[in-house]
Amino acid sequence: MGMSVTISAASAQDAEQILKLQYLCYQSEAELYGDYGIEPLTQSLDDLKAELDRGHALVARLGDEVIASVRGELDDTGTATIAKLIVHPRLRRHGLGGRLLDAIEEYFASGRSPAAKRFQLLTGHRSEGNLRLYRKRGYEAVATQEVGPRLTLVTLEKAA
Repeated sequence: MGMSVTISAASAQDAEQILKLQYLCYQSEAELYGDYGIEPLTQSLDDLKAELDRGHALVARLGDEVIASVRGELDDTGTATIAKLIVHPRLRRHGLGGRLLDAIEEYFASGRSPAAKRFQLLTGHRSEGNLRLYRKRGYEAVATQEVGPRLTLVTLEKAA
């Protein structure tokens, strides 16, 4: 009997599973850029819990296992910044990232006061899979920032 993937709001009880998944998922990014000191690999559990308290996070579960997650925060200008969209490596390329991205956008665009006016996210310039997903979902590059000799961050946005 197969199990279905469910998407729901993350809670403080999910923080440890999210952090372990984040560490696993960002190994490929660290390898791609030759930098294992990137923030997702050095974030503490306390920092993650504080981030969850400040914004909104979703998790995708297969049974009891957290297999994907995304976080976001809405600022005073109406920009919902979406961050750390992660999917377990064994489950990539099955549409989970897109489902989570759609779900977090929907959360910030509807039923909130105020609702988001735009969505913004960042990714590395060599992260082709991420860039492909975001462009497919209507995001366009609006800025780049060189943060080191091997990494340029690409800022992408779209209207809500």
